[in-house]
Amino acid sequence: MTRPNRAGLALATVLLAGTGLLVQAGLRDTLSYYRTPAELAADPDAGAGRTRLSGVVVPGSIRHDRGQTVFRLAADGHEITVRQQGVPPETFRAGQDAVVEGVLGPDGVFRSDQVLVRHDNEYRPAGATSPGTAR
Repeated sequence: MTRPNRAGLALATVLLAGTGLLVQAGLRDTLSYYRTPAELAADPDAGAGRTRLSGVVVPGSIRHDRGQTVFRLAADGHEITVRQQGVPPETFRAGQDAVVEGVLGPDGVFRSDQVLVRHDNEYRPAGATSPGTAR
């Protein structure tokens, strides 16, 4: 190789490495991991950083307290209390699958700033029955 080609190759390598490091640094703070209440009960360090917690909203557990919605999520025989800052989506209700995003506090309460309501992929117009049920 000639000297100019080596310099160009070295420059390209440095630029690619720099770009890779910037992308990695940018993604590091945006990643959030999906956990269940059982996983957090088994390993509290699993919720040390920002994470997503999934479960079913326990019936009778929803209450409103000074601008926060407090409820419990359950999965795999474990429950965890969630304090949601702000108002959850309109589709949020007891018995519904939900994913909350936030951090686990030292008191064992999950502090959430985002609630996502999960639903099945099957669309039925209002008043329609489930497949396989009689009218």
